[in-house]
Amino acid sequence: MSLVECIPNFSEGRDSAVIQAIADAIASAGVHLLDVSSDADHNRTVITFAGEPDVVAEGAFRGVRAAAERINLAVHSGVHPRIGAADVVPFVPLRGVSMQVCAELAQATGARIAADLNLPVFLYEAAAKQPGRTNLANIRRGGYERLQARMQSDPAMQPDYGPATLGPAGAVVVGAREPLVAYNAYLDTDDVSIAKAIAKAVRASSGGLPFLKAIGLLVDGRAQVSMNVIDFRQISLHTVTEAVRAEATKHGTTVTRTELIGLVPQQALIDAAIESLALPANVRDLILEQRVGAATGNFQTIPFE
Repeated sequence: MSLVECIPNFSEGRDSAVIQAIADAIASAGVHLLDVSSDADHNRTVITFAGEPDVVAEGAFRGVRAAAERINLAVHSGVHPRIGAADVVPFVPLRGVSMQVCAELAQATGARIAADLNLPVFLYEAAAKQPGRTNLANIRRGGYERLQARMQSDPAMQPDYGPATLGPAGAVVVGAREPLVAYNAYLDTDDVSIAKAIAKAVRASSGGLPFLKAIGLLVDGRAQVSMNVIDFRQISLHTVTEAVRAEATKHGTTVTRTELIGLVPQQALIDAAIESLALPANVRDLILEQRVGAATGNFQTIPFE
């Protein structure tokens, strides 16, 4: 069985009716709807679903269409960067499917979105047709408010598909990538400048940790370091957390809590636990549920009541 995951980010985190309508539209394609995660300050919803490639592509298209019909970027506000109602639509290979297949799926879906919905579409990461678009941040820089001017003045900012003009639904970025972990750390301060300074210190683009993107935001009255761990196999959540804690101490504050946005691969949590507890790597082979699953074919969680 071929299994593809899709994790579109929509620019609505407050209106439950709009969020439900988008989720229902995606589910109507017959996908496995796995998670819906919304945040009012970010004004953003992340929906995770999976299934066979063609079914997932259909779910993604229906979700984009529902969002474009209901979300007006001209009156949208939120702390998270965005350029579209359906802001970013990544396809991730899970089982029995290659990254190349996901890239082709993203390209076909992007072309359909442009043709049927008349929206500008940019391709990113493994689906990118231009080298400068492998990094999502390069496309989204300046947000919806500046995108029209960038498309008009910069030949390198012409969309891959669709018109070079913006309507109320904005543009859509579609791509294929490896699984990432969306991970946020809240600080014991409302001074967002501290969160921004910490983000700059820890992110890869500023010489910090490899495979880490980070920005500083004000969320729920607290300064937040909002992060994407691009490759959890190369940099663990424990290492990321300790780096943020060390920087927070330099600024006279602490990390009060962390959170995950959307779903996380089990391996990422196991790796973080092993590093935090200073256990040897072969502990992975000593996990009870894994041994039981390998022996019985049933990998369900064992309830210790």
